[in-house]
Amino acid sequence: MAYFYSEPSRTFSEYLLVPNLSTKECMPGNVDLKTPVVKFKAGEKPSLQLNIPVASAIMQSVSDNNMAIALARCGGISFVYGSQTIGNQAEMVRKVKKYKAGFVVSDSNLSPDNTLRDVVEIKERTGHSTIAITEDGTPTGKLVGIVTSRDYRLSRASMDQKIHEFMTPFSQLIYGQEGITLKEANDMIWEHKLNCLPIIDSEQKLVYLVFRKDYDSHKENPNELLDQNKRLVVGAGINTRDYKERVPALVDAGVDVVCIDSSDGYSEWQSDTIRWIKETYNGEVKVGAGNVVDREGFRYLVNAGADFIKVGIGGGSICITREQKGIGRGQASSVIEVSAARDEYFKETGTYVPICSDGGIVHDYHIVLALAMGADFVMLGRYFARFDESPTRKIKVGGNFVKEYWGEGSNRARNWQRYDMGGDSKLGFEEGVDSYVPYAGKLKDNLDTTIHKVKSTMCNCGALSVSDLQQKARLTLVSATSIKEGGAHDVILKDKELSSS
Repeated sequence: MAYFYSEPSRTFSEYLLVPNLSTKECMPGNVDLKTPVVKFKAGEKPSLQLNIPVASAIMQSVSDNNMAIALARCGGISFVYGSQTIGNQAEMVRKVKKYKAGFVVSDSNLSPDNTLRDVVEIKERTGHSTIAITEDGTPTGKLVGIVTSRDYRLSRASMDQKIHEFMTPFSQLIYGQEGITLKEANDMIWEHKLNCLPIIDSEQKLVYLVFRKDYDSHKENPNELLDQNKRLVVGAGINTRDYKERVPALVDAGVDVVCIDSSDGYSEWQSDTIRWIKETYNGEVKVGAGNVVDREGFRYLVNAGADFIKVGIGGGSICITREQKGIGRGQASSVIEVSAARDEYFKETGTYVPICSDGGIVHDYHIVLALAMGADFVMLGRYFARFDESPTRKIKVGGNFVKEYWGEGSNRARNWQRYDMGGDSKLGFEEGVDSYVPYAGKLKDNLDTTIHKVKSTMCNCGALSVSDLQQKARLTLVSATSIKEGGAHDVILKDKELSSS
């Protein structure tokens, strides 16, 4: 006879935190959000930990090198998506590891034979007004000029005009040589009254751009997540098919941790993958596994050697696994049970295995709920897809700006490896949708607000750290009526545009 769980499958929105005594020490500025990413033994420190408990999802529409850089600078971690060629993914990881604060790898480039129309299209798509012109139009090609908004007037110029006719040519540029320090670059910017200083190598190939607006940016990120060599920390997603080729390439690129990306991690495929990585690299390469939703799945992957476990099936905003297959579990129920299994394992073995809550986060306070229920950090997709730093297009729909966002199980992503059941190398049916999310601006501006909310909520719970929250938090189930009561009700809301005018 099939096994039936006695408790219903519950989501984060069915719970509220009950306040504890907030002492005078309980101020957001005193909250420490450091949290482990990989397993460690009692009395020891983890070899990798986050400064804020958030990770960006292993998705084409979320986590590339730009997202990884932006999030690591804020203290979190990105797992660069694996549904791409091994070479491309390794190069993304390499770009993150080579990143230096203030030195930007150009991502708006054209060739001299492109037209003003191409310039306008890039500016509308990216918002970048400075475009590096290289011989072949690549980010690292031979620099032949720069185009800024001062180089053309749309009211007078033809959209078919070639860039080489109006760009500022290389002969008129002020530039720095590779190896220059950030201080030296900034001194040149101020001395020559520049907005942008290109950095080239000995062959005149573009290496970086340094912008005036980034002068103080490195001072604004005290939580930067750095490795022992002062490089940004970055993760990467892998699958259970080509891991014997993909993992070595990622390790060579400098990846700090990998994670098997799968909708259902309770499988022999994942066990084989983990064991191969651990045996091949003598345990030195850290690997996360999942996703699972119960004690059995957790135990299976931990026994295989996983360094952290990802929890959640079907709770993502673009995921339709539950709708298509009837497989999954409410995210709150999943986190609660797996956290209990983690604590049980720690008591038995003295080894603490962090868990990551993946999916089901709708509101910022859900992050605190996930942590209070036992998660060590959360993985977010929709949240990060909204920002400038995500790899998707920003477009206008119905008068509002949006960003594209699609699931790894959609036909657009065609990431069949994520749903691999050992059969044909194809996606049999969709388990994700193609959608839009409201555009929200820069990552740091939004994430700073979210983190402040998290810290403030933790203070209400009398907690000054994630582990403190896990011990002290008190949670209560809420009724449907109580949920309605929690929002604005029985009033006539003012029109925001009218009230602000």
